[in-house]
Amino acid sequence: MKLISWNVNGIRAIVKKDFDGIASGLNADVIGLQETKAQDDQVREALFGLHSLEDYEVYSSSAIKKGYSGTAIISRVTPDKVSAGIGVPDLDTEGRVLHAAFPNFHFVTVYTPNSSSGLKRLPFRETWDLAFRDFLKELDSDKPVICCGDLNVAHQPIDLARPKPNYNKTPGYTQQEIDGMTNHLASGFTDTWRDANPDTTKYSWWSYRGGAREKNVGWRLDYMLASNRLMPNIKNSFILNDVMGSDHCPVGVDLEI
Repeated sequence: MKLISWNVNGIRAIVKKDFDGIASGLNADVIGLQETKAQDDQVREALFGLHSLEDYEVYSSSAIKKGYSGTAIISRVTPDKVSAGIGVPDLDTEGRVLHAAFPNFHFVTVYTPNSSSGLKRLPFRETWDLAFRDFLKELDSDKPVICCGDLNVAHQPIDLARPKPNYNKTPGYTQQEIDGMTNHLASGFTDTWRDANPDTTKYSWWSYRGGAREKNVGWRLDYMLASNRLMPNIKNSFILNDVMGSDHCPVGVDLEI
């Protein structure tokens, strides 16, 4: 199975930027989307009639606040079950998690909260990381997990273009957020891209400001995490820098099941 993750920065916006053609080229079995910025009915409406998605089913989880956050799963394989949220009411109002259970693995797409300007949302982010980790571990106790999404953290200095000036100052590269990712991995998961490419610099997000993408001044914020015991089944891990349409690019894996 080819599994893709993409923060589209607005599902209605990306549809206007040839999402139909892009999705056709991706030819994925399952796509996890983040930051749909739309209610559930608006997600379905935006994707309705796209030729590339004729054989797919669409599932979504939207925030209570309109035009904000939101996740979706587009799947060519019918899941056994789809559920939204992590089961913590205080953390489940922003549509940040959608989970699809397949016969041999769990697929989770997540849009991790950004710590926000001035790091004012960092305490919420730390609470989120703990609760989300418990959620993944519970799923993992049932069967292996593929967790994909915008995790809003550059885990190592190699994962962003300018680590020193951003450390402990910029959302996504504070020690608390780095530790959060380290703890995710320590609880039984592997960063599939970094495992396959230990010394390679490649990014998945670039600011719209200052020509950052053209200059490749970016961050690797988008991940495909896999349960450790699933790693022998990961045959390829990739970052598709050449796919445009969002400030993020798609990332993915080929999973042998």
